Formats: sequence, C-alpha cells, structure tokens
Amino acid sequence: MDRSARRRRYLAIWFPWLPTERRLRQAAARETPGQDGSPETGQSQLTPVVLPIVLVEKVKGALRLAAVDPAAARAGLSPGLTLADARARVPSLRTLPHRPEADAALLARVLEDFDRFTPMIALDPPHGLVLDITGCAHLFGGEAGLVEAVEGRARRIGLQIRAALADTPQAARALARFGPARIFTAQAARDSLRRLPVAALEMSQPEESALRRAGLKRLSDLDDRPRAPLAARFGAGFPARLARILGDEDIRITPHRTPPPIVVDRLFFEPISNPDYVEQVLADLLDEAADRLDQLGHGGRGFGVDFYRVDGEVRRVAVRTGRPTRDPPSLVRLFRERLGALANPLDPGFGFDQMRLSVLVTEILAPTQRGLEGDRPTDEDFSRLIDRLTARLGPQAVLRFEAVGSHIPERAGRLVSASAGASQAPWPERAPEAPPLRPLQMFHPPQPVETLAEVPDGSPLRFRWRRVLHQVVRAEGPERIAGEWWRAPDQKTRDYYRVEDSEGRRFWLFRQGLYGQAPEPRWYIHGLFP
Repeated sequence: MDRSARRRRYLAIWFPWLPTERRLRQAAARETPGQDGSPETGQSQLTPVVLPIVLVEKVKGALRLAAVDPAAARAGLSPGLTLADARARVPSLRTLPHRPEADAALLARVLEDFDRFTPMIALDPPHGLVLDITGCAHLFGGEAGLVEAVEGRARRIGLQIRAALADTPQAARALARFGPARIFTAQAARDSLRRLPVAALEMSQPEESALRRAGLKRLSDLDDRPRAPLAARFGAGFPARLARILGDEDIRITPHRTPPPIVVDRLFFEPISNPDYVEQVLADLLDEAADRLDQLGHGGRGFGVDFYRVDGEVRRVAVRTGRPTRDPPSLVRLFRERLGALANPLDPGFGFDQMRLSVLVTEILAPTQRGLEGDRPTDEDFSRLIDRLTARLGPQAVLRFEAVGSHIPERAGRLVSASAGASQAPWPERAPEAPPLRPLQMFHPPQPVETLAEVPDGSPLRFRWRRVLHQVVRAEGPERIAGEWWRAPDQKTRDYYRVEDSEGRRFWLFRQGLYGQAPEPRWYIHGLFP
C-alpha cells in the first residue's frame, strides 16, 4: 500500500488577536442602535477615532502588555512591553484589563463550534486549535474547501485566523504561527519549514539565544547538522522536537473528547429549521449508522445527535437503550420522546447548517430468529418500553436492581439506571423447588427484636417485634455470614435464620455477634418472606 495513502493530515488554527477581538465582540454586543439603525439619541454621529487597543496585566508590580490588536502591532507594540514604554512609543492608547479566563472560555466555545469539521479536535494553547482532518476533507469538497469553510466560519464569529495544513500537528502549528499559512504537501511543507526561524521551536529565551549566537538562525541550519551534538547541547528531547516540526515524526493529537466508534454527518447547503425536515434527516442518519453497525455485527446502546446552528450554538441530545439495537424506526421514536421531554426545547434559531449522529456505545449484536408462535411480549419488547420511559423521564427515573459481588445482604444489590450495562456479578442461582434464600422485602437498617432461645447459640423460640409476640413453630438455619473485615474491622459475624410463626408468617432473623465476646449478641429482623 502507498504510504501516502495512510498519511494523516492536520490543520492548525491560530487566533492571533483573540483577546482584543473578544473585547470588540463584547463592545459590539452592548451597542443598542435606534429604530432607524442609527446610534441612540444623544450619541455622536461622527465617525469615532479608533485607537490602538492593548490589554495590560500586572507582572511583578509593573503593568505590562499581555495582548495587542493589529493597529498596536503595526505601531511596533508587542506583548511583554511595559505600559510606560508602550505609551512612550504610542501616546494615544486604549488600555483594557487582561482577562485570560474569558479568553479561555471563548476559545472553548469556538472549540465546540469547530467540532463540526471533525471530532478529532484539540486545544493548542495559546489561542489555537489543531484538527485531525484525516478522512473528513471530502465532506467539504477537499482540503481547500475545508480550509475555506474554516476561514468563513471564523469570519462569521468575528475572529481572524491563520491556518496551515501539514502532515504532523507540530509542523502545522509552526507554519501557522511562524510561516506562510496555507495548505502544504509533504515536500512543500518541509521546504517551508526549513526556512522558518529557530523561534518556531518555541524553546526558552536562553536556549534560543544560544542557537543564534552559534549561527543557527533557521531550522535548515539545524536540519543539516548531526543530531547527537544538538542533543548533547540542548537535551535528549531536542532531536525529537526538531523531527516533529520538520514532519519526520507524527505524534497524534489527543482530542478534547473520545471520538465515538461511528460518526455520520450531514451538511446542508441551506439551513433547515422545520421539525419535520430535522426528523427526516435524523432518520436518514440512523439508517446510515445502522448499515455500518450491521457491517460490524454490532448494535448501538448509546446514540447522540449534535445540532449545529448557523450562529455557532451547538445542542447535543442523547438517548440510551437497554439492549444493543440497530433499528432506526424505534430510535427515531426514542429521539422524538427525548426532544419532546427537554426542559429547554430545541431552538433552531436561524436554522441548523449541520447535523451529526454519533453511536456512543456499541456491543456485539447477534442475529435473532423470529418464532412462529405469534406476537407475544418478549425481552426485546420490555427493553423498548424501558427505552421509551428513559427517553421521556430521564435515566435516573427508571431504575433496576443490579447484583453486586458481596455476601453482605444489604450490599449484594444496588439500584442503577435501567439502561445501564449489565453487571459482571450474576445473581445467585437456586433450584426451582428450593425455598427462597433471601426475602423480597428487606429492612434498611435491620430492626432490633427481643428473642428467647432454647440454647444461647440456637434458633429463637419466640420473639417480640413492634410490640407483638410471635411464637416460632419452624426454623431453618443458621447461615453464618462473616463481616467484611477489609472494609470495617469491627463488623460482627451474623447467624441468619428463616423462621415461621404460629400464624404462618415468615421472617428473616439474624443474631449479630458471638457468645463469649463483648458486647453481648443482639437479634434483628432483616426481612419478610412472602
């Protein structure tokens, strides 16, 4: 197989003016034009004077520039300068406080919005993203179409970008931040990378100065030299850093969320907002996902749909099933129930321009043979009922008991979501003719009783519970259960008895503790048999 066919492609996106553009976005959102589109009454009708904007922060007691806008950069200002030096160079400045947490929040929202291009996307600080677009470019008409779509999306949200596409994420980052931002083939990328300054290595200032003093000003100067002397001078990791930037070594990105096993996308030439169209597209996505699941011999147990609005908002809706399935009609009904039960209804705004279906969880689904005895309720029908109730009421409202690997009765089971996966601990099996080992009704905590036994270690002859005296006519036991010493060393041994009183009522009693040990053993009732 051709190695180029397996080559991965990465798109690095850098927002060089993100802090100042965020402040401009906030200022634009606060503007309130009049009815005719002009500024409000009392405001100046003259064109305002646009001053260079700088964001400042206090560093060791001095105010320094943390970010600048393009006008300030053209005037020779750069991050790191003191505010006094900046005012000496450019007396007319507009200074604003630096808010790095707000910048990070904006970048996180942009990350969620740009997730529409590929689920393999990660933050690339500062103020950058990196996308693994392998296998995604065809959705946008090729790599050039994808880059154009990314640039158009950034313009719509009011952010300038520099983007570069290369074979490794480090190479794409270096080209986006220090070189010409465009699409590169493998050879063209290497030629352009070799012309980059050593600043593209993003080393510490002393190390960069040492490289320049040695006459190594470009990456080509380093690429033409043996790696061993460079590793001896700048550390063992230096050759690997250089190889990744030059595109010789690919270290894949770690996406911001684990990519689902199956993803199906739909891009729309015109935004859609009609609920009927949305449901029709959802059905088409489910059909395509079902075909892919069928090819794998799997079924899905978790399905999620991402609705991408034109204005950048992303809404995610997910449903889960009790059993693996690849039945699109039933899944459409589940999503209809889920959408109808949302506390915050799905709002298309100006329309959705993309929808993505993700199969979040898959399991092996063997083919089943339908019987000929008629339409009788089956486990699958019961599972569908659970799925509909879960979609309507939420996963925490529909519960079932799950076995837990513990011999302590009150810890041998727990309530979990009915759509959760099966437990690894099976319920204990018993012979069909054997009496039940555990009661259906159990008290938590066990309730104390007063008893009278023929011998100290024997079964009770009578006991008083809730002020009523019960005469025991039959008893079976004891079943000794030791405490879990690894969890609570002071837990006492229990001896359980199944007893029946003179009126035919059956109880589950136990004696906690052993005779001859302090404190004295006590009796409790733990449950009632039917």
